[in-house]
Amino acid sequence: MRFPALFCVAALPVLIAADTPNTNMADAMRGHVEFLASDALEGRETGMRGHELAAEYVASQFRAIGLKPAVDGSWYQRVPFKGGLVDLAQSKISIAGQDFTVRKDVLLSPAQTAGRDTLSADVVFAGFCINDPANKRDSFKGLDVKGKLVACLTGFPKGMPSDIGAHYGRSKPQAVQAKGGIGVINIRTKERERTRAWSREIEGPQHPQLNWANASGAQHSDAPNIRVIATLHDKAASALFGGASVSLANTLTEADKPNAKLKGFALKQKLSVERTTTQSSLTSPNVIGMLPGSDPALADQPILLMAHLDHVGTDDTKTGDKISNGALDNASGTAAMIEAARLLASLPVRPRRPILFAAVTAEEKGLLGSDYLANHPVGGKQAVAVVNLDMPILLYNFQDVIAFGAEHSTMGPLVDGAARGLNVSLSPDPMPSEGLFTRSDHYSHVKKGVPSVFLMTGFKNGGEAQFQSFLKTHYHRVSDDLKQPLNWEAAAKFARINAEIAKAIANSNAAPLWYADSFFGRAFAPNAPKMGRNPAQ
Repeated sequence: MRFPALFCVAALPVLIAADTPNTNMADAMRGHVEFLASDALEGRETGMRGHELAAEYVASQFRAIGLKPAVDGSWYQRVPFKGGLVDLAQSKISIAGQDFTVRKDVLLSPAQTAGRDTLSADVVFAGFCINDPANKRDSFKGLDVKGKLVACLTGFPKGMPSDIGAHYGRSKPQAVQAKGGIGVINIRTKERERTRAWSREIEGPQHPQLNWANASGAQHSDAPNIRVIATLHDKAASALFGGASVSLANTLTEADKPNAKLKGFALKQKLSVERTTTQSSLTSPNVIGMLPGSDPALADQPILLMAHLDHVGTDDTKTGDKISNGALDNASGTAAMIEAARLLASLPVRPRRPILFAAVTAEEKGLLGSDYLANHPVGGKQAVAVVNLDMPILLYNFQDVIAFGAEHSTMGPLVDGAARGLNVSLSPDPMPSEGLFTRSDHYSHVKKGVPSVFLMTGFKNGGEAQFQSFLKTHYHRVSDDLKQPLNWEAAAKFARINAEIAKAIANSNAAPLWYADSFFGRAFAPNAPKMGRNPAQ
């Protein structure tokens, strides 16, 4: 990947590797991961004992490194959560006289309040449910969805840039709400079926669906007027399209074509929901330390390095091993963040801008700890740039990385320089259907208008086989543990790259700017200064 000549890589600071003590970072990485992914931490489930122990471990590492507690003299930003759980025995979806079982035929969201509720409404199909007339993308054109449920295809049209498509894929409830709809009924595309089987969607234990609570104790929601979100499997989806002007089969075939253009239409079948929701409350910490900057004039421009500390806990539906240790997801990313902090703190001269290091909670519940941090920045100062470390596949000597978000801001050349300084190249997204750009914690800050980058280990040197095997066999399963052949030298290299990126951003004369043509800069920071992609712009 090439970047504008305006940002000359040759002028970047000397690599950290050349000006820090000769420490055995590979061994340090191994030590962190062996503890964080140990059975003693019971899968680091949000709100549970194992995650609390992990948080204490990270805080102790921050203290040993010499970071400062960043939350009013404390390491911990306690995040209040409300959780809703659907009572499976007392909940169902009905279509055309047929009842469909929750967590067998359909998935169903809990209500925002506890108790029994029912809903029956007309349904309108609106393709991929994209609401962006400014960019000439409006799936709702000509449709009346006010007070109705809206059937939406999962994902985004093939041929759309993966990061932009991933944004649309995650924002369907907000898009439907903006048009007056009251619910989202997800219809799985052929692409979704290929990448994630229904059996994977419904496997595992049932946990409360969390969101952070606001000052009044109510559950936060980005789409509070959406009363129900459901996903239908084959039989239920076919029933919903019964008698429709376009069959489900033809709709899914068309949606599987590049740049599919689907016209919405009203469906003939109503959909009814009967649901009982129970609620619970808990708290869980974000762990945040700060390395003060050396330039007082830049003290209000913090850089944020983050990694999620939580994982998915235990699976009591299994016999034998029940603990999802999360060695790669995300003990590895947390360990790399700790070692990046150690490198940066050991510099003879601290970076000019302050750097925050955050081990955030509840990523696995929907990026919730990072969303709380983005809405409640420490000291009231929003970060000017975010570097996120999440699930590096450290099973091989990676030779390239995918830098999600780098092409959208002036961080791009700094990321490129940091990687090339360690003989690592940048590659385009090899798995656009996964929508990875919106599936990790940096995205909470992107939505606040903050330029962000997230590195994924690439597909060169055997990486593709390793990555695909991990996703198929180990992702969110008990086998993501220390029995995997982790490459600790690769782990150290991953930590160094991210430390270099943070150092370059912290020492740059100007804080990162969105490029003028960036979709995300226009969408989330419309009034912020922008940069052209070459000096003439």
